[in-house]
Amino acid sequence: MPLDNVVFWVFAPISIASAIGMLVMRNAVHAALFLIVNFFTIAVMYLLLDAPFLFAVQIIVYAGAIMVLFLFVIMLLGVDRGVDGREPLWGQRWIAVALAVAFVLETGFAIRAAVGLSTRAPDGFDAVNAAGNTQALAKVLFRDYFFPFEVTSVLLIVAAIAAMVLAQRKARAVTQAEIDAEQPFTAPDPEVVA
Repeated sequence: MPLDNVVFWVFAPISIASAIGMLVMRNAVHAALFLIVNFFTIAVMYLLLDAPFLFAVQIIVYAGAIMVLFLFVIMLLGVDRGVDGREPLWGQRWIAVALAVAFVLETGFAIRAAVGLSTRAPDGFDAVNAAGNTQALAKVLFRDYFFPFEVTSVLLIVAAIAAMVLAQRKARAVTQAEIDAEQPFTAPDPEVVA
């Protein structure tokens, strides 16, 4: 059995289990940690597919920078509050399940229609990828899709700033009367008064 198959069958169940664990965790920090595990297992899958650039980007950008941002926002918002188990909208869970099933079906049909389920690369793939995977990806990303790439980075920065602004808690002003009301009243000592 090839080593690639062994590595795949070791990491694939871990990837699926961490994704399910992320979805069922009530604690946001635990869910984020399961997401980090999932990102690392996906990085290993990229390495198995001979995509070293995507492997490095997956670890550095997603498992590193994005997850630090997620954990920072979670800690900033506070995880000490209890989680309300009630759904804010009636039927929200069933709508989410229906949309998830539709997404999986759509993805399956798109993969089948676009690239098929074969081991042969699309026509012209070897010519585009002649200089290497990293150079081909950089050429597409920074030449053809440069503007959407930069817009996405600006949106991420705006989202991080917005999360910090929304999470900023304003301390309520406390009046002297409230401070006096909290302190127990003690009668003055008669010896001190005299």
